Amino acid sequence: MKKLVIFDLDGTILDTIADLAQSTNYALTQLGFPTHPEAAYHKMVGNGINKMFERALPDGSKTQENILAVRQLFLPFYDEHKMDKTCPYPGIVSLLEQLQSNGIKIAVASNKYQAAAELLVNKYFPTINFALVLGEREGIPTKPDPEIVFEILKHTAIDAVDTLYVGDSPVDMQTAHSAGVDVCGVAWGFSSEADLAACNPTHLIHQADEILQLV
Repeated sequence: MKKLVIFDLDGTILDTIADLAQSTNYALTQLGFPTHPEAAYHKMVGNGINKMFERALPDGSKTQENILAVRQLFLPFYDEHKMDKTCPYPGIVSLLEQLQSNGIKIAVASNKYQAAAELLVNKYFPTINFALVLGEREGIPTKPDPEIVFEILKHTAIDAVDTLYVGDSPVDMQTAHSAGVDVCGVAWGFSSEADLAACNPTHLIHQADEILQLV
């Protein structure tokens, strides 16, 4: 039995793609760059917002200056609109409540910037007592670097062997493998099932309640 389940945020427990796309397109428009359909952002997310901005910028314009310009416009707009269409995936709230009632610790390891990660978790999961919610922070490497997982393991004093990591992207699979923890890929997120399977997850599931059987 697992004692700790670490969840990715975007694409795993929260469907955030519409608000991320809307906010990035707003910033791109303000700067005179072309925008993208919402579905295109599935391939842009996963490595933090600066990487998303780089991928969204057209070829020849992917400079650090432009990335920072997009970020400067994105952040205040997203802060105001990050809950316009965002919602938990089906079955997630019930899953988290059942894990909590069974005494299993729950944490979040995200590449979303820290302030937004905390606000969204508090908004959509107010009844869940997360052991730790970690996002992108200055000076801390983003996933797939395993540092964020090691930080959670140290904080909870739970061994890697007693931990399950749950995520929706190849970045998540790589993070878990590097940290030496079992990893469950979820097929409802931003990556294709084929892309997840290619990363050799310990488990690959299609419904949230399947996680209860794994732990």
